[in-house]
Amino acid sequence: MNPLRRMMALVRESLATAWAQPVASVVTIVIVAGMCATVLLTTGRTVGAEQSVLGSIDSAGTRSIVIRAEADAGLDASVLDRLANLDGIEWAGAFGPATDATNAAVPDGTKVPIRLAWGTDLQQLGIPAVQPVVNRTAWASTVSLEQLGMPDSIGGVITGPGDDYAVAGSLTTPDYLRFLEPLIVVPQNVVPQDAVPQDAVPHDAAAPAPVSVLVVVASRPDLVAPVSQAVQSVLAVDDPTKVKLSTSEQLAALRALIEGQLGSFGRNLVIIVFAITALLVAAILYGLVMLRRKDFGRRRALGASQGLIIGLLLVQVAALASVGTLLGSIGATIGLTASGDPLPGIDFIVSVCILATAVSVIAAIIPALAAARRDPLTELRVP
Repeated sequence: MNPLRRMMALVRESLATAWAQPVASVVTIVIVAGMCATVLLTTGRTVGAEQSVLGSIDSAGTRSIVIRAEADAGLDASVLDRLANLDGIEWAGAFGPATDATNAAVPDGTKVPIRLAWGTDLQQLGIPAVQPVVNRTAWASTVSLEQLGMPDSIGGVITGPGDDYAVAGSLTTPDYLRFLEPLIVVPQNVVPQDAVPQDAVPHDAAAPAPVSVLVVVASRPDLVAPVSQAVQSVLAVDDPTKVKLSTSEQLAALRALIEGQLGSFGRNLVIIVFAITALLVAAILYGLVMLRRKDFGRRRALGASQGLIIGLLLVQVAALASVGTLLGSIGATIGLTASGDPLPGIDFIVSVCILATAVSVIAAIIPALAAARRDPLTELRVP
């Protein structure tokens, strides 16, 4: 027989057997469903709370490194070129000294700080790569636009020294830049020193612009400490005493501690629940095997192999366990949603369902072996 047809026949026979024994099948489904629901309502709730807590910590900027430099410290925009050679950095941005600016249409209006900005990927802030007017286009946060009185996110600003910039739209202020609010930035194109014709631009005009705030975001919270050391080594400032570095290393350590403790609790609970459920499934299936020993004896006498008997039982348990995991996960998800608890995430739910099915099938191996090794002559002589 074709292997595919043989497999299909095995599945059909297993499903027919499960349907013919409704009590045992329902009990198996209920136990597996209870296992999934218990894990999701306990460990799943813990995982959801853990993700919520970690999300709150991450929103506070566990991966950010902020360097503040005084005006005469010597930190300039060329530091971004050196940072580009470091690993473990997700994003870096440099901001010049703040200058007060007002709405050009309201000279006596609220003053809002405006900064020149350089970055490896300013598009993360909602700033397009191509500017309408190079080095003269400003982008403002929602807070800045409200203070400037620009509800349409378009207008012009003028600084105290008389520089004017066109506000082309709003930008998104991530958590690691909230300390700069209200924020208006003017993206700058950094031109390498050796790319500027010496007879066209004076040396002073081509010199890198000063930077007062440098923000670096590490790829992972555990990289904050090593990345901070690497960043300090490439600042190349004139006076290191006039540079202050602040990190979220303590928040990163707290994040790792919370993740480790909650994760350990969840793993232990899952192991206990799955172990108890595996024993129950094995006991139920073994009792089922004892009740059906004459049936297995007849099958063996008619030529059924031990592998076929084992396959029938394992496929039957896999099908019942799949139904149980589906019902249990749906019920637990509805319960968590109704109670207002955070959901653990689809990947955790799917993992629990797969693991529950696998545990059920593994628990059925010993009863299946016991059924396959029954002596057909002995079982058929039993009245």
